[in-house]
Amino acid sequence: MDKKEAYFGHPSQISGVEEHRLVGGKGDGIRLFQVKNGLGLEFTVSADRGADISRLSFRGMNYGYFPVGGYCSPAYYDDRGNGWIKTTNLGFLATCGLTNIGIPSEDDGEILGQHGRAHNTPAEHIWWEEDQDEIQICARLNHSMFFGEKLIQNRQIVCSKNENRITLTDRIENIGDKISPLMILYHINIGYPLLDEDLIVDIPSTTVTPRDEHANEGLAEWNKMIPPQPGFVEMCYYHHFDQAKPVKVFQPKYQKGVAIYFDPASLDEFIEWKMMGVKEYVLGLEPANSRLDGRAKNRRENRLKLIHPGQEIVYQVRFEMIESL
Repeated sequence: MDKKEAYFGHPSQISGVEEHRLVGGKGDGIRLFQVKNGLGLEFTVSADRGADISRLSFRGMNYGYFPVGGYCSPAYYDDRGNGWIKTTNLGFLATCGLTNIGIPSEDDGEILGQHGRAHNTPAEHIWWEEDQDEIQICARLNHSMFFGEKLIQNRQIVCSKNENRITLTDRIENIGDKISPLMILYHINIGYPLLDEDLIVDIPSTTVTPRDEHANEGLAEWNKMIPPQPGFVEMCYYHHFDQAKPVKVFQPKYQKGVAIYFDPASLDEFIEWKMMGVKEYVLGLEPANSRLDGRAKNRRENRLKLIHPGQEIVYQVRFEMIESL
């Protein structure tokens, strides 16, 4: 027995995973895995919402944005048009894809809803393991349909017990007999109190391109946060990297923040979503492999990624909690 084990009873007194189900409201029945690493990092994995990270806090401070509607079961999901926004939990991380991200569109005769189905796909198998050094949550998500794509997403979320670090790895396999589009966006959402007008935003990109004319009006202040504004209209910026560098946000008032690591060779479109509205106050930091203007436009611009039968493609994002810049 390790010496420190003499000091506690059940291991969950220090670290581990607890499984829960929500009761009542539109979130009724959602399976949640609540994780803590014993060093101050705590987060919640929503098994029925794409095995996404719905909540994350570090040493008592909330890091993510949670929408005013709260938890919502995927049973309420509407895949038509912009139905995604009606039921999304957003949270610290919402996965978009796997065959469309961004606006609704029509491509190759297929009608595609906003941001795809990934965030509303329940894990058909999910489990966790823990040892002295780390906690692992593994989930299998089936993105297959008759007369359509047949993709399997195997997600692994590894939380260190020695450092305040989470590594998320997705292995996506095409088990069908046809080439399939593969579009993915990791919708990472920073919220209050980590986010306010004092937040330092460090995106070390080589170029910054506004998505539209409205975003262009705020281009000079893309990294400046402001207090919540009534009627604020979202602004999006595309950041491009010539090499892998972490994106960091840091709140000097509390000496807390997070560094986000990703590979720009595979996630070659990094999107900043600046939304400074009242009760809709969120900064999106979004590694992606496509742009937001729908699959058809991505195809026309030769940005659309494909996955061949039998092929497996791996994406990884890492989060490190920081207490200085």
